[in-house]
Amino acid sequence: MTDGPLPASLRVEVLGPLRLLVGGAPVDVPGGRRRAVLALLALAEGRIVTVDRLVDALWPSGVPASGRQALHNHVSRLRGHLGPAASRLRRHHDGYRLGLERDELDLAQARALLALAQASAERDPGGAFRLLREAHALWRGPLLADLTDVEPVAAAVEECEQLGREVTDALIATAVSAGRAEEVVGPAAASAAADPLREPAVLLYMRALAATGEAPRALRAGREYRRRLVEETGLDPSPALDDLEKDIVGVGSAPVSAPPVTVLIGREPEVAALHRLLATERLVTLVGPGGVGKTRVAVEVARQSSTATVLALAPVADPAAIPHALAAALHLNVDRGDVLTACVSVLGERTGLLVIDNCEHLLDGVRDTVDVILSCCPGTTVLATSREPLGLAPEHVRRLTPLGLPRPGRDPAQAPSVALFLERARRVRPGPHPTARELRTIADIVRRVDGMPLAIELAAGRLSTFSLDDLSGRLDRSLDLLGGGSTSAECRHRTLRATVEWSYRLLAQDERRLFRHLSVFTDGVDLDTAERVATELDLTGDPGSALARLVDASMINAAFDGTTRYRMLETLRAFGLDRLAADGEDRAAAERMARWAVELTARFHAATQTRREADADAELRRELPNLRTAWRLIRDSGSLDDAVAMVVALYDAIAYRDLVEIRNWAEELADDPALDGHPHAGLVLGAAAEAVYHRGDYVRAERLARAGLKKGVEGVEGAQGAQGAEGRTPWQCLMVLSVAELARGAHDAVVRHSLAAAELAGPHRESLGIAALATAYAGDPDAARALNDRGRAHAVSPSMRAWGSYVAGEIENLAGHGELAERHYVEAVDLARSGGATFLVGVATVGLLSVRAAQGRIREALEGYRDVVGYFARTGNWTHLWTTLRNLAELLRRLGDDETAALIDAAADQAPDAPAAAGSAPATARRPVPGRTAVLDAARQAIERNLGPERRNTR
Repeated sequence: MTDGPLPASLRVEVLGPLRLLVGGAPVDVPGGRRRAVLALLALAEGRIVTVDRLVDALWPSGVPASGRQALHNHVSRLRGHLGPAASRLRRHHDGYRLGLERDELDLAQARALLALAQASAERDPGGAFRLLREAHALWRGPLLADLTDVEPVAAAVEECEQLGREVTDALIATAVSAGRAEEVVGPAAASAAADPLREPAVLLYMRALAATGEAPRALRAGREYRRRLVEETGLDPSPALDDLEKDIVGVGSAPVSAPPVTVLIGREPEVAALHRLLATERLVTLVGPGGVGKTRVAVEVARQSSTATVLALAPVADPAAIPHALAAALHLNVDRGDVLTACVSVLGERTGLLVIDNCEHLLDGVRDTVDVILSCCPGTTVLATSREPLGLAPEHVRRLTPLGLPRPGRDPAQAPSVALFLERARRVRPGPHPTARELRTIADIVRRVDGMPLAIELAAGRLSTFSLDDLSGRLDRSLDLLGGGSTSAECRHRTLRATVEWSYRLLAQDERRLFRHLSVFTDGVDLDTAERVATELDLTGDPGSALARLVDASMINAAFDGTTRYRMLETLRAFGLDRLAADGEDRAAAERMARWAVELTARFHAATQTRREADADAELRRELPNLRTAWRLIRDSGSLDDAVAMVVALYDAIAYRDLVEIRNWAEELADDPALDGHPHAGLVLGAAAEAVYHRGDYVRAERLARAGLKKGVEGVEGAQGAQGAEGRTPWQCLMVLSVAELARGAHDAVVRHSLAAAELAGPHRESLGIAALATAYAGDPDAARALNDRGRAHAVSPSMRAWGSYVAGEIENLAGHGELAERHYVEAVDLARSGGATFLVGVATVGLLSVRAAQGRIREALEGYRDVVGYFARTGNWTHLWTTLRNLAELLRRLGDDETAALIDAAADQAPDAPAAAGSAPATARRPVPGRTAVLDAARQAIERNLGPERRNTR
């Protein structure tokens, strides 16, 4: 833009109100025409602006006789404003030129950043996102608002606004690609609101919402755009909107669109019939015996539907876990409040198919869940699979029969059952097409297993070991040996069980034992667990070989999706559980699974104190279905020691993760009268107190914590030796008392409890940080920093490092050091997210928004509050929602929205689950306030009102 070195630093900013900075200091430029001259020279980006162009711009209706002299006077005074950089403004024979480097004009800087980001987006989306975020931040508000009556400036403003739209669009698209959509929902909403008929902005807003789990809001935004476009222009949206809506509807679905591993044979008429039924019926249940192929048919129906979600219940053993499994199928993260209500709110916003597979072992729970969905979600159709009907009034029951058998006088290969046998046989023994005699033998085999798909597949799989004739001969003997079963079971069901038993009896004794004992794991096992079970069974051969044999025999499926996982078909798992009971091994298998759960949770506890916390978090979330089963086995067996060990080891999951089920376990165990005399009762009560604190019940949390301290003292007094006493000291109870007192503003008590906890738990935990918070809130930032620095020096795990960064942010925020506080908060969010500490992500984000609001980044703060308020409201976490609303009220008061701010503060002052705040109204001054829903509505309306186009200045 310039030639040669330039004297004195200079910067002109036009992406907002006109700003001039000389030597880094802002310089006021008075007078509209003088400001217009500076703007025109800066917008020329180093090019000469002729005198004629300048005077025409300043006096568009006619240049007065003194116009040129007046222009020269303005230029002369402008040089005075430039001070040591006055030589940058040079006179040429026909005009003036302001010398600026690229990074000295925000417009040129934004354009360069956009170009760099576009060039690197494909290979480095994260880096491109950072560049675009920097570019987007250059826009500070209405562009040159006091100069838009100058025609060339107005034209330049339009170009800058277009560039702003390009930067915003690129920022949103890149963020979605980089997996950081949650950071651009606010800018995407603002972009769409600024020009409601600009389709690219609406589509990007929808993509951002969908990528953050807000599919219902995304679809609603699309519907509103479609309606507005028709009403205001009479036009229809482009096909891109239809395509995006279809993609979004699939965001919450299980991956049913991928091609199936094997070809579906002989079920095309059934799939078509189900599609016809689902067009007119709200609930269709596909009924049949295990192994008849219900799941495979239902998945095919879902795959052919563009709006299907699949809820697989085979890994779910507890009816209370059905809503959690549904939330997982919907990719819905619910860490507070009623899980089923949250799921229904999502399903109620869409039209589509919900497939619920394997209902028979959870009939009552499924029946209740489906009843709620049908009542509250008019656009949802349900296809269930079960061995028996659900028993609901609107249910249409359709029975799935076995595959068609060969007919006399017809080509056997044309029968679906034979076709399935041939297709599977080719996979284990490739070769020429079978002869006519072999086809007759195959026809005989499929008839004797009644055309059951699972039985056919198992039989065909044995061709890796036996000839066709050998298979036929042994099949007869196996079926003769195995009979009976439940008197209420269908004949085909007994035949299927006989076929499974036949495959089972072909295994060696060690392989059978391993199969039986692996069947207790609801959601399969990894390789280490499978080999460990085999080792504990004291198998005579190599554990890995036995496992491989079970995979080869189709008794266990191996999946290789990131980590190796070994799972059983549900029918086979049920058979294994039956055999465990018949052989008297069910108790031993349950005890082994309990040991596995206790050791896994102990491993989790140990790893969360280290840098390996992220791996431990991933393992915990991956194994949650098995832990759920183990928990119920442990509770049903009355094994108090194992239950205590699990809950105590999961304290960090209760405190910092969004796993509500585990918090429920702690509360369940705390209510067990048998806990009273347990030596670790205090630790359990501490974990339960932490769980209750997260629900905002400070009174019960404190009661549990104090009861836990009492139990701990009793345990210490009765312990023999220091080591035993230390093992029972419930420092967790002191932690809960600390945060409960912090919420009430009792800062001295917080420090006392926290320092005591730090002595017991060690300086690497969060205790010193809690003490630092209380000290900072009490007005002593230097002492707070010293306390927090001690804790940060010992913190190792990502969550504890995140905690230290969050506390540092709070201290610097209170001290008025906004930029430093922001860096700490951002670091806290990143660290917490890396370790899976979702609770810390939330609280650090609230602090971050308060800093941005204080810095005058009003729009950014309001958009962030809109998202955080929505998040806490959806999850029911009112404790932290009240804190967020109070911070929002402070911002609204600065913006002149005193009425809404007063309403929020009054409601928070009277809420029993709201943390104490300085300046809360005393009881005598309290006024009636509306309910929580009304307060939330008022807050949301205030946010939108202050983000509206009428607010011209965002500062």
